[in-house]
This record gives sequence, structure tokens and C-alpha cells, in this order.
Amino acid sequence: MTTDSLAQALAHTLLAQATEFVGVYDGTRGWFTQVNPAGAQLLGYPSAPALLADPTRALRTPLLSSANWAALLDQTRRQGPQVLETDLTRLDGETLRARLELTYFAADGAPYYLVRLSQQQDRLQEAERELAQSVSRFEAIFANATIGIMVCNRAGTIVSANQMADQQFRYQAGELVGLCIDALVPTMPGRNHEQLRASFNARPSVRAMGGHRGELEALRKDGSVFPVEVSLSYFYLDEELYVVSYVLDITAKRNADRALLAEQQRVERLNADLEQKVADRTHALLNTLEQLEQRQDELAKALAAEQELGELKSRFVSMASHEFRTPLTAVLTSASLIEKYPATEQQDKRVRHLDRIRQSVNHLNDILEEFLSVGRIEEGKVLARPARLRLPALVQDVVADVQGMLKPGQTVVPAVNCPADVWLDASLLRKILVNLLSNAIKYSGPDSVVSLRAQCQAGQLTLSVQDQGVGISPEDQEHLFERFFRARNVTNVPGTGLGLYIIAKYLELMHGTISLQSTLEVGTTVTITIPYENHSPD
Repeated sequence: MTTDSLAQALAHTLLAQATEFVGVYDGTRGWFTQVNPAGAQLLGYPSAPALLADPTRALRTPLLSSANWAALLDQTRRQGPQVLETDLTRLDGETLRARLELTYFAADGAPYYLVRLSQQQDRLQEAERELAQSVSRFEAIFANATIGIMVCNRAGTIVSANQMADQQFRYQAGELVGLCIDALVPTMPGRNHEQLRASFNARPSVRAMGGHRGELEALRKDGSVFPVEVSLSYFYLDEELYVVSYVLDITAKRNADRALLAEQQRVERLNADLEQKVADRTHALLNTLEQLEQRQDELAKALAAEQELGELKSRFVSMASHEFRTPLTAVLTSASLIEKYPATEQQDKRVRHLDRIRQSVNHLNDILEEFLSVGRIEEGKVLARPARLRLPALVQDVVADVQGMLKPGQTVVPAVNCPADVWLDASLLRKILVNLLSNAIKYSGPDSVVSLRAQCQAGQLTLSVQDQGVGISPEDQEHLFERFFRARNVTNVPGTGLGLYIIAKYLELMHGTISLQSTLEVGTTVTITIPYENHSPD
């Protein structure tokens, strides 16, 4: 870029960016050849081209005649830049006061003048007046405020305090200035004001009145303390932090609160006395009502127990009449048939009927064992005794035990993911598994699959048994864990209705839970969860 082009670029930038009037006046032609946009607007023109299109293209200066203007230009050319205050008339006729600056320069041998107009002096004076008024208002508010106001620097030194602050802390006027704010805070155990001040300086924020936890107290010059509420604000001046403290003496409020509290306590004592008198006079009636309610509750409980007992009896009679009759009939029939096979060569037939008798007796024993288990559980004689247990081995044993119950084509598929030993009651867990697998086998048809899954994770054992059996209706699922209850679609299948009830009781002893999902003619999935430990509870 050449020097001339650089100069032209700078001149264009100065004209375009200037916020006041800047123009180039041609001394030969007697008009402006260049004017910046802000200058054109200052004189009331919509744009610089509009001003340059004006036939006069000059300033309207009522105080400067044509001769005076020419003399001013000549003086500027001979003596250098000239500055004067004058009046200007805008295009709309409005008169404004401006500071006029003229600077002479020559271009291509012709005289030119750089003209600047500024209202800065008037704006500065107006700003100074507004500042002075603002300072006066601030001083009046600060001095006459009805709460104590103190301004501290970052070090905690008080740089300003109003009259109310002097009165609150009982200092003479001006004595607070120069003191450290810590001198106005009484020493309290566990409360370091210097650290609190440093924390506020690190993260200044506006804190409202009453935002402090607990009661605040301030220290007077004579050593006495008084209750206060304090709010904080801050500002920066020349990058220096200043903190403003607003202090409100709440002695009167505290006394009023105490008086109100004392009056409330007196009223409460009167109310308590009155309530005691009412209670004494109605005590006999309340005792009578309480006794009546107690009798009513006892009668209701007795009635409910009797109804439950009657229902249990009905279920037991129905179950027993079916469950006991079938094996007993089988025993009698087999015994009668054995008598008909006296010959030695008929031993195989006698053995077959003896096996049938043995199975029937075992079935009766199982029924009686379930009855006894219920009795022991309800009497509190069954307890969970955790011990070290290898779950895969237990599952393998249980699956082997139920093989004799399988129908043609039925299979039990176990899947166990418990590599580490757990601490659980093996006896109770075995009974739970045997019962669940027995139900799944009993209520599923031939060629079906019973799935047994076990998972140990995060101190919890999850066991699920899934079958492909007859399923259970939603209505019957609500009663499955009741004693002697049997679903309506399996009444023709042998069973006591105690299995799931016993399982639920065992799980209570082991702090476990049970859930069941079933769909008719699709199958049933029973899931139990039991918490365990990986080491001895001792």
C-alpha cells in the first residue's frame, strides 16, 4: 500500500467512525467537500450527501458574519489551529452551542480546513451536574439512613460509616473509620469472623437480612453486646473490592419476641389447665367408650377367627375327604387283592400291590408331614440356621430326588450360576426347591420341560421354576398362599393346598420374597429371592 493510499484510508476511517462533526472545508470554493455521517446528523441533515447537496454547504453561524468567518480562516492559515465557542443553527432552525476547531492544511496547492464541532463541553457540564446531584442524594441517604451502614475494603478496614452506625456502636463521629470490622464482632467459640470475611472476599455475593443461621451479636465500644441482623453487598472501585454492611439493631424486636413468647406460654398454660379440667370430667366417659370399643374389637376378631376357622375346617374336610380316601382305598384294594394270590408263582403280583400300598402310605406320610410343618411354623419352632452351602450340589441333589415323579417324556433342566459358596439354611432351601419342582411336574403334562434357574449376584439368590403346565387364573392367583387353597382347574389333581403357604413361611424365616406369573394353558413361573452372605455370620 502506498503512502497516499494509506493516508486516504486513514482519512476515510476517521471521517466514517467519528462520533462528532468532522468535515473538510474548501477555502477556495467556500464550502464543504467532505462531511462524516455523524456530523451531518448533528446539523439536522438525514445524511452526509444531503448536506453536500445543500447549495450553501456551509455552517450557519449567527454569531459569525461572512467577513468574520473569512478572517477566522485567514487567522487559522497564518497562526495555526483555532478553537472557539459559538452558536450553530440546525437545518430545522434549532440553535445549539458547540466548540468549533479549525485546522489548516494544503492539498495540490489549494487551501483546505479540517473543521470539528463538539458538544462535549456541554455534556461534560451536564454530567458533572448530574454527578454532583447524585453524590448529594447519596450523602443524604447514607447520612440519614435509619440503619447502620459501613463500607470496608478487602482487608476489613472501615473506610466509611454513617451516623446511625456511630450511634449503634457508641462511637464518636468518625471514630469507626480506620477500625477493623473484626473489632465490632464479639469473640464466640467456633466462629472465626476473619475466616468468614476471607471467604466472602473470595466469593462475594449479596446476602439478605436474616440469611445467617443462628443469632448474630455485635460488640459496642464499651464492651456490651446487642443483637443485630446484617445484610451484605459489595462493589468494585478501581478494581478494588469494597464490602457494604447494613446493620439493624433488633434489641426491641428481640424483647418483643420474648414478651410474645412469655405471653404465648402463659396462654398455653391456661389452655393446658382448661384441657386438664375437661379431660378429668370426661375421663369416665372415655374409659367407658374405650371399654366398649375394646369389647367390640374382641367380638369382631373372634367372629373373624371363627369365620376363618370355619372356612379352614371346610377346606380341610374337603381336602382330607379326597386326599385320605384315595390312598386308603388303594391300600384296602391292594390288601384284598394280595389275599387272592396265595401261590408262590404269584409273588410278582403280590409285590406290585405291596408297592402300591407303600406308595399310598408314603403319600399319607407326606400329607401328615405338611400338616406337621404348618403346625411347627405357626408355633415358632422352625428357625433358619444358615451354614456354608454349595448351591450347584444342592440343586443337583434335588433334581435327582424328583426324578421318580417325572411323567413320560418330562425333563428338568437346571441352570445354576453360583460359583462361590453362600450362607443359607440348606434344609429350608431344599424343601422349597422340592416343593416348587413337585408342583411344576404335577401340573405339567408328559413331554414337557421344567426349567430351574439360579443366579447369585450382589448378595442375593434368585431362583425361578418355570413349567409348561395348566396355569393359574388371575382370580385364583390372589389366594394361592392361603392354607388349603387349591385352584379350581386342578381340583382333580392330588394335593393339600399347603405347599405354597409353607414356602412363603420358610421365605419369611429367610427374609426372602416370592412372586408368581401364570397364564392359563401356557404355564407358570415362580421366582423367589433370598439374601445371603458370603462368609459365616459369626
